Amino acid sequence: MNTFGKLFTLTTFGESHGEAIGGVIDGMPPGIKIDMEFIQAELDRRRPGQSAITTGRSEADKVEVLSGVFEGHSTGCPIGFIVRNTNQHSQDYENMRCLFRPSHADYTYHYKYGVRDHRGGGRSSARITISRVVAGAFAKLVLRKLGISINAYTSQVGDIALEKEYQYYDLTKAEQNNVRCPDEETAWRMEKLITEVKAQGDTIGGIITCVVKGCPAGLGEPEFGKLHAQLGSAMLSINAAKGFEYGDGFNCVKTRGSEQNDVFLPTTESSIPHPATKTNHSGGIQGGISNGQDIYFRVAFKPVATILTEQDTIDMEGNATTLKARGRHDPCVLPRAVPIVEAMTAIVILDNYLQGKAVKL
Repeated sequence: MNTFGKLFTLTTFGESHGEAIGGVIDGMPPGIKIDMEFIQAELDRRRPGQSAITTGRSEADKVEVLSGVFEGHSTGCPIGFIVRNTNQHSQDYENMRCLFRPSHADYTYHYKYGVRDHRGGGRSSARITISRVVAGAFAKLVLRKLGISINAYTSQVGDIALEKEYQYYDLTKAEQNNVRCPDEETAWRMEKLITEVKAQGDTIGGIITCVVKGCPAGLGEPEFGKLHAQLGSAMLSINAAKGFEYGDGFNCVKTRGSEQNDVFLPTTESSIPHPATKTNHSGGIQGGISNGQDIYFRVAFKPVATILTEQDTIDMEGNATTLKARGRHDPCVLPRAVPIVEAMTAIVILDNYLQGKAVKL
């Protein structure tokens, strides 16, 4: 299960402290102008060392495209790429070689495979998401030509949350602060909280909201390929993700059908490709298929499992011991997870768009 997608696919490889992280993208439409500056900029949004509230690991994360691009355009052939690891401090993890870190994948990987790479979590490390961001950037280049935009942002850190829905914010402003929150005052409070938590050697979680605009109606494959199910699968495959909801999500249980239904608005204009609705409680998806309205959803992320205070744990023989983590770690995953959420969304949307083109004669 190292491959994601059906027609537009990504296969990833690599470990946190290995030689490189990489992937193979298949199904990229030919003739797309490849903007390498844009792709690198997307990676820069994810890379470590961006600010005082992210990990101090200093990696350039420069992508090298090995195939599938000729004279600046996609050829339709598989796109191979790598991002070399250049700043590993493997010695920081030596005290974890024979221990199971609480709430990490150490025990489950050891139990399943009988062997694990203890250096930075190996294959289970969030550093592996580099490949997703690269593939998502390629997908965005195609979606841009289709008029589809994707914007994710931090909407909550701990108990500090935006008070309004996405329509009330300029989502482009999310890139103007370290937290990636579109409201300046709320972003300041969020960053202050993260700084305080970091000083205590602890971590904190939050919520990322994502909005897709310009998505055509008709994307999604019932019965078991519903668009929201695919988005949920993509989001919950991201490290530290613990919850997914789209549209009104769990809040819909507080309303009645007469309040929840998205009523269609009458129109006689044939130029409109799909009917509009008075509200969008459905989050742009009905019956598992996009309806042409904005798609919006939220992803909950837990506090990072690596904390810099002493914890009780066990060793590989089951003996009680203690662990004091060392190294460079994020006190909050949210700021660097925003581009990952966007990338996985782009992959899902493009994959479904291509599937729709494949079945319609």
